[in-house]
Amino acid sequence: MSDFAYSERDFTRIRRLIHERAGIALAEAKRDMAYSRLTRLLRAGGHRRMADYLDGLERKGSDDDWQDFVNALTTNLTSFFREAHHFEMLAEHLRRPGAPAKQRIWCAAASTGEEVWSLAIAACEAFDRIDPPVEIIGSDIDTACLQKAAAGVYALARIEDVSGARRKRFFQRGIDGNAGLARMRPELYKLVRVYRCNLLDARWPVQGPFDAIFCRNVMIYFDKPTQHRVLRQMAPLLRDDGLLFAGHSESFFHAADVVTSRGRTVYAPVRGAMGNAA
Repeated sequence: MSDFAYSERDFTRIRRLIHERAGIALAEAKRDMAYSRLTRLLRAGGHRRMADYLDGLERKGSDDDWQDFVNALTTNLTSFFREAHHFEMLAEHLRRPGAPAKQRIWCAAASTGEEVWSLAIAACEAFDRIDPPVEIIGSDIDTACLQKAAAGVYALARIEDVSGARRKRFFQRGIDGNAGLARMRPELYKLVRVYRCNLLDARWPVQGPFDAIFCRNVMIYFDKPTQHRVLRQMAPLLRDDGLLFAGHSESFFHAADVVTSRGRTVYAPVRGAMGNAA
């Protein structure tokens, strides 16, 4: 028996609210997942019914209340150097002839930071120096995840798939009270900044031009019209020779007026693509 009253109507309402707030198209099969993710918030608010929690959220929910709602329903699955071929292609791209003196990368779905720090490591390796001429911006809608990303501290189990050479060069192992943890080498923090960003917002707290944008494994949660709108806003932030990296399950061929394929889940902006479309 469920701890909290929860109806099909409640789930329909949750789906509407998360789509309005974060663009996430929550599938029918996620009914139980939504319940389990939100029970902590119901318990904290003293609610016995999902409907009561949602009523309060819609009537008088603060920005923090809405952020808690979004955080609870956001899936954050990530790892270091996920889809490794992208980082190899990025390294080549950073060394391309005619590249600007300082290059900029935006990780638009930073989650807990593994991808952001993978980008920093890839940049160091591309230029064979610990202070490459690269700026990396990480953003996410989930503020709890962003705090972890900015800290750059991970359990040793999270970096066990990182090569020994990279662990030695780019991580510092914790001692005493920090045993079992590793943090990024101090020089890497100078390369990275993080911001909260909702890709559904009309204005984003990041500005181009970017040499590369990693927007991986987030568009899969958007429906096609939302994907197209976000891409129309994102593509103009890329340099003419910039690259957009997507997740392995994502395809943007429906947005051929905005981006064009440059390889396996890698795209380039179409000249003349318009931003800030409704």
